[in-house]
Amino acid sequence: MVGLVEAALREAGLRVTRPRAAVLDVLVDHPHATADLVTHKVRAKLGKVSTQAVYDVLAACVQAGLVRRIEPAGSPALFEIRAGDNHHHLVCRVCGRTTDVDCAAGVRPCLTPSDDAGYAVDEAEVVFWGLCPNCQLKPESPFPT
Repeated sequence: MVGLVEAALREAGLRVTRPRAAVLDVLVDHPHATADLVTHKVRAKLGKVSTQAVYDVLAACVQAGLVRRIEPAGSPALFEIRAGDNHHHLVCRVCGRTTDVDCAAGVRPCLTPSDDAGYAVDEAEVVFWGLCPNCQLKPESPFPT
């Protein structure tokens, strides 16, 4: 995976550094990761890396289009490498598990507002909320299977 990560960084116009490569490697293995999880995993790979360095790498990768930042309501920001395509997310109300779901419409934007107020709409971000399969199995679940 290292060769692909390095190529992606170069193609995006970013220098290849150990922290940048490590952050992208972590996101390959942990989609929808918080910055804290990324920091923990990067430190396990590289040793001493500052929290600020990880945040800076994430910001640079988001800016370059290599990483997507999503912010489900009431949750910390999540980062994923599936960026630039037309997909949405399913989020579990109990455990916070986040899963990608392809857009049913297939083209951007998936939805068209009833009044665009003069905006040139190019994207609709949809978050579906519910209970993941594991949380549905819990006895206290409001939706037992």
